Amino acid sequence: MFQLPLHHCSKRRLALVTVTSSFNWQIEHLPFADTLKAALMRVEAKGHGDLPRWQAALDQLPAIADCQYQFSPLLKVTGNASAEQLTQLRQALLPMHPWRKGPFQLFDHYIDTEWRCDWKWQRVLPHIQPLAGRRVLDVGCGNGYYLWRMLGEGAAEVLGVDPMWLFRMQYQVLKHYFAAALQPTQQVEMLPLGIDDVPDNTAYFDTVFSMGVLYHRRDPIQHIRQLLSHLRPGGELVLETLVIPGEDKTSLTPNGRYAQMRNVHALPTLALLQDWLSEAGAAAVACVDVADTTVEEQRQTAWMWFHSLSHFLDSADLRKTVEGHPAPRRAVFVASL
Repeated sequence: MFQLPLHHCSKRRLALVTVTSSFNWQIEHLPFADTLKAALMRVEAKGHGDLPRWQAALDQLPAIADCQYQFSPLLKVTGNASAEQLTQLRQALLPMHPWRKGPFQLFDHYIDTEWRCDWKWQRVLPHIQPLAGRRVLDVGCGNGYYLWRMLGEGAAEVLGVDPMWLFRMQYQVLKHYFAAALQPTQQVEMLPLGIDDVPDNTAYFDTVFSMGVLYHRRDPIQHIRQLLSHLRPGGELVLETLVIPGEDKTSLTPNGRYAQMRNVHALPTLALLQDWLSEAGAAAVACVDVADTTVEEQRQTAWMWFHSLSHFLDSADLRKTVEGHPAPRRAVFVASL
């Protein structure tokens, strides 16, 4: 079983991180672990101003006995939590606002996150190869919500990467309670790294996911090549991204923001995205799902009180963003190496 050591993050530790790391990264089994360790040393040395506050919240997480676990349709843990423990848990969860990926339930606390990621998972899961026994890489994994859904499908080994430290700390919360539910043969880790920190051409994973990342990359074809380089022969790529309507092979390059998001470089039509995948070297390319993002699927909640999708759409015409672009539509493509 996995153990979750909770370590204090102090200024002194950050100052000494080039010599030693107090985070117990679960990556020793990876053939490219040394490269990841070097990248982790760099990001730890840089640190984050909120790490002490988040770590203090983690240190408040109560240990609750006799837990029962559920991975589908809701990521859920129940157990004999006292009123005092429930209060302690809520006080640990609130400093980690905003909670964007979920939802999940920790005992009596339903974390109603900004995104209904369970809806996306329901759209994706029927179209991919079964995950049982597979090694999986999730690029841009957020707080690791999908990592646990993948493990619930029987994945043997799941690695998630996302450069946001807040997401890493939220992942620690989930791991604190869900790790005990895993089989002894299952492994999971989420690293506060980007895809560029993972060495290319590992050819290690059976399935690689990239969901909600492609439009943030300046060179989408190169990103797809990166993803494919991590697949073993016969492995499967699952790519989910924003697209625009139209039959032509074209893309939208926003001048400024798209739905108030920065760093959105290109939103292709389905036909162009299929060409990008083929040009990058993907085979058996298939679009398996297209869905408009609704204000029910992405919204402001008590656990994410910043602006959300309803604030980013034209109130007079919900088919458009506030900038006048087509409203968000997402497509899922699967392909093989």
